[in-house]
Amino acid sequence: MDAQPLLIEGKVHDLGDGFSVRRLLPVLQARHVGPFVFFDHIGPAVFAAGKGMDVRPHPHIGLATVTWLFDGAIRHRDSLGSLADIRPGEVNWMTAGRGIVHSERTPPAERRAGQTLHGVQMWLALPQADAETAPAFHHHDRDVLPRVSLPGAEAVLVAGSAYGQRSPVKVFAPMYLLQADLAAGAELALPREHAEHGIFVVEGAVEWGGIEVGAARMAVQAGTPAPALRARAATRLMLFGGAPLDGERHLWWNFVASTRERIEQARLEWQAQAFGKVAGDENEFIPLPG
Repeated sequence: MDAQPLLIEGKVHDLGDGFSVRRLLPVLQARHVGPFVFFDHIGPAVFAAGKGMDVRPHPHIGLATVTWLFDGAIRHRDSLGSLADIRPGEVNWMTAGRGIVHSERTPPAERRAGQTLHGVQMWLALPQADAETAPAFHHHDRDVLPRVSLPGAEAVLVAGSAYGQRSPVKVFAPMYLLQADLAAGAELALPREHAEHGIFVVEGAVEWGGIEVGAARMAVQAGTPAPALRARAATRLMLFGGAPLDGERHLWWNFVASTRERIEQARLEWQAQAFGKVAGDENEFIPLPG
């Protein structure tokens, strides 16, 4: 990446039943933004009564995952025994470290009634010194997250630090993740303490460094200072970034590691079903890709 923002359109993957995911990171020109190595836009998907999302148990290493919803609900279970439903404004932060297994499904009430599901899910590479840390899971209710009020903009700080605020979500490296709502014409300077920046427009459009970023599109930029954003219409977007990653990472399937050997070790462990089981969701799992 260089100082000029780079527009990313992403690729849409149809998962069936009207459920699609747009993958925006990684791309060849931007393998990571701060610690963010993976960014998916989920939906919006409309599930009829009796239908829902079912991501069967699967493993992770070397990363943390964060899910942020605009609509709907997801039930998280993992091999630590965690059980937490996430809804808009709440945070599910899972640290995989040396290894964890989790599943993501539509909660029973929403499955019975039907729901619209819309949100984003991100992976953050752990610093090399923390890659083998003990796995952990934390759920944070919406009322503990800092609110930021700026001229023409209201934001919630999901994780990290920005605009003089710090989220209670435990992170492992300098970073920030916010949802911001901008009035038409509003200008917003990005947090100056961070060197790498990304924006994802949920709805509306912004001008950033001479390019227009519309709905369901991302732009990324490295170099200080970053240009300010200007909202072309009332806009909701995610802002994210942080310090440069401490070295390249290998991504294969659900694994993130600094060496291919660590990826191969995780692959063999999952093949042998040595990661552990998800409490309350023990009967299914996603096999290794062929």
